[in-house]
Amino acid sequence: MRRREVLQVIACAIAITPDTIAAQTAAKTYRIGTLTVGPPIPPIEGTGKMLVEGLAKRGYKLGENLAYEARGAAGKIPQMPNLMQELKAANADVVVTVGYPSAAAAKASGIPTVVASGSGDPVVTGLVQSFAHPGGNVTGIADDAAALSTKRLGLLKAASPELRRVAMLWNRDDRGMTQRYDGPQKPLKSLELLCNRSGFVNRTISTKPSRP
Repeated sequence: MRRREVLQVIACAIAITPDTIAAQTAAKTYRIGTLTVGPPIPPIEGTGKMLVEGLAKRGYKLGENLAYEARGAAGKIPQMPNLMQELKAANADVVVTVGYPSAAAAKASGIPTVVASGSGDPVVTGLVQSFAHPGGNVTGIADDAAALSTKRLGLLKAASPELRRVAMLWNRDDRGMTQRYDGPQKPLKSLELLCNRSGFVNRTISTKPSRP
């Protein structure tokens, strides 16, 4: 082999650095979807911005190797399955959900990974089998919704000792929300807010259309 040809081979070898190899390996674009009961979560503000910034620190950068798809039902829960199908059609690798209805719709879609938040106790709502062995395709952050609601009532009572009547309004078709607001009824006596008779008022709403 001629000297010039040898130099060309060495030059090519030097050019193929680990960074170049990593760049070739990272050519895949990962797609993250978000799904909420309310408005879509934009990637440029609020929780969407925090999510994108957190992923950027781990090498997933929007516009480079990361694509972002946001969907929101604007309160129309029956639209959840359709929105989830849109995310599947967009080839989302993972879907981040807020609230039980969106988590349930994402789980039912069969998408490989669902990151759920704000959906209550995932075992009680049936999103996972157990904390020790969740199974399925759902992971994320669980909260003891019933305990939190009870503590909030306690704070209200502490702030206003004369408080005797509290009203709560929620969607009864949302199992996470129902769990959250059913929980405080048992310890109400210790808060001197007796259920119904003394003024604790439960009201629920349903997203199901009424029969004519």
